[in-house]
Amino acid sequence: MNNTHDSFYGLGIAPALLKQLKRLKFHTPTPIQYKAIPIGIQGEDMIGIAQTGTGKTLAFSIPMIQRLSIYKQQGLVVCPTRELALQVEETLRKVGGPVGLKTAVIIGGTNIKPQIRALKAKPNVIIATPGRLIDHLEQRTFDLKNIGVLVLDEADRMLDMGFEPQIKKIMNGLPKARQTMLFSATMPAKISKIARQYMAKPLRVEVAPAGTTTEQVEQELFVVPKNQKMALLTELLLQYKGTVLVFSRTKYGAKKIARVLNKIGHNAAEIHSNRSLNQRREALEGFKKGKYRVLVATDIAARGIDVTEIELVVNYDLPDNSEDYVHRIGRTGRASHSGRAISFACPEQSRDVKAIEKLIKTTLPVLPLPKLPDLPKVDTKRRSGGKSRRRKRY
Repeated sequence: MNNTHDSFYGLGIAPALLKQLKRLKFHTPTPIQYKAIPIGIQGEDMIGIAQTGTGKTLAFSIPMIQRLSIYKQQGLVVCPTRELALQVEETLRKVGGPVGLKTAVIIGGTNIKPQIRALKAKPNVIIATPGRLIDHLEQRTFDLKNIGVLVLDEADRMLDMGFEPQIKKIMNGLPKARQTMLFSATMPAKISKIARQYMAKPLRVEVAPAGTTTEQVEQELFVVPKNQKMALLTELLLQYKGTVLVFSRTKYGAKKIARVLNKIGHNAAEIHSNRSLNQRREALEGFKKGKYRVLVATDIAARGIDVTEIELVVNYDLPDNSEDYVHRIGRTGRASHSGRAISFACPEQSRDVKAIEKLIKTTLPVLPLPKLPDLPKVDTKRRSGGKSRRRKRY
């Protein structure tokens, strides 16, 4: 029997799940899957550190499905964003559905009543965002007493988004006898504190140091004045013909970029917190299927977009947090495909660039600015007519 990195055999996976993996054309485990799956199947607490796009969802889904089928408990996966929760649920359903796994997605931005019905049906795994899960706990439409396996997915992102109080409340309400698997791209001090406080001698699995970027992504930088960014972006869209993911620092900026791109003939959609869940899902599905060639997003989507064929990631704005740079560019160069990440930095942002370079231990090559086109004027002002409100970033 083959127990090398080339096969899922020899990792302790039950025959029924191996058969399903083969049916889904999952033949070769990624490094995080190869290391994490045997530990998870044994029921050990675990911290998995791996960069985004390395197959972490399958790394915890397989052990969770297998152990829940044996011990007849419930599993809980907590995710930072709605998009990521939906993608995790899709993976769990694909792998576990044929062996009888039932799931429920508990996220904000949607009607709570169907969620209550789904919870009453006693699903095997609940996939939730922290805020909506707390809503259900407070309304007593769900309790944590039967949770035997907990996964904190993208834990560092949840802390970045301010979910630490909710996470602590959830952890304090869980049974003491449980398995906890925590997955993260980085290992900040707050993650270490959570591990010490709420996990039982967790084994650490690390397949890449914090800040490591995938080797399949070619990274480049333009130093460009703010008023020339849009012209540079349109020039890049002429140069690259594939799908393009553009990151804006603010939701207002994302809306403006998408509006300008559509006005000048590019099919673009936007994802940020001002969009409803249905609008965000439509944008992501349209991006996957080719309806939209360009997707403009804030960092709310940096770890919530699972598309394997993105040719180019453009950091239209540098991220506030240099660690988000790693998550952003991890959206390209996935599943053995090569990719490219191009960042725009204003002349006064040299300190931000140096922080990114220090994190990734690489000097970003600076490209000369091409001759930029004159763009038509596009009205991007909001027409609300009311008093302007303070803009939220995401």
